[in-house]
Amino acid sequence: MRLDWLEDILAVLDTGSFARAAMARNLTQSAFTRRIRSIEDGIGAALFDRSCKPVQLLPDVRAREAEMRRMAADLRALRDGLRQSASGAGRIVSLACQHAITTTVSPRLVHLLAQDRSVRVRSGNRDDCLGQLVTGEVDLAVIYDSPLGPPRPDSRVFTELSIGTEPLVAVCAPALAARDPDAPLAIIAYPGDVFLGQVVERAVLSRLPPGTEITRKAETALTLAALQYALDGIGIAWLPHGVAAEALSQGRLVRVPLGGADHMLDLRMIRLAEPIRPATLDCWDLLRAALVPK
Repeated sequence: MRLDWLEDILAVLDTGSFARAAMARNLTQSAFTRRIRSIEDGIGAALFDRSCKPVQLLPDVRAREAEMRRMAADLRALRDGLRQSASGAGRIVSLACQHAITTTVSPRLVHLLAQDRSVRVRSGNRDDCLGQLVTGEVDLAVIYDSPLGPPRPDSRVFTELSIGTEPLVAVCAPALAARDPDAPLAIIAYPGDVFLGQVVERAVLSRLPPGTEITRKAETALTLAALQYALDGIGIAWLPHGVAAEALSQGRLVRVPLGGADHMLDLRMIRLAEPIRPATLDCWDLLRAALVPK
């Protein structure tokens, strides 16, 4: 499948007609119509229902819109990367960050790296980030770590570097702060098979006073969703401080005193031990120099 084919098909989907798609693609309508015919001939199947006015993508083709958009984006990225590599105009580094880190920490990393290279940032859960590192889809991964979370990456495979710490804080909407101490503790939970789910269970919930009753009002693997649920007054959420900082400063969330110190999360940058691209090692050294105290 060619990129220009995908872009022509998506132009029709986005604009709603051949005429508007032709304008978007800087072609006459007759030339664009010929191109669509050529695409269908090349694929060997009709893509559009021409009995409709305006012409519409066939339902089975429309159902694959997400796949076509994803493929078009991947092909553009590949084209741009090859073009940059061939011209020497720049370098590309890819980061995989846990969802919360993508929001709070990655802007600084991108600022440091983007001086003389392009930076791609992918967001995922902890296991996804490490998986992308192993398969070579990304150069570096940035994740949270904790001795109370899942086991650390195999040191024989990865090289790790601590680039900071961040407290995990319990927060809720102000209206929930003055709760009846005898009432169940309404919480927003994380699934037990994700990193923060295990940390909250071991570091917080298992250490609550005996007899504390808990009501799990909602469960999500996404910290940004947990943040919104807390803002909506659904329950107490445990969030990396950077995720909650703005809402706390604005008074839209308040800290919940549950006893004991905040649990500290270790922010770790990880790469493959070897082999490693020189460009990846350059980025690693740059970030280490900027982020790790001397």
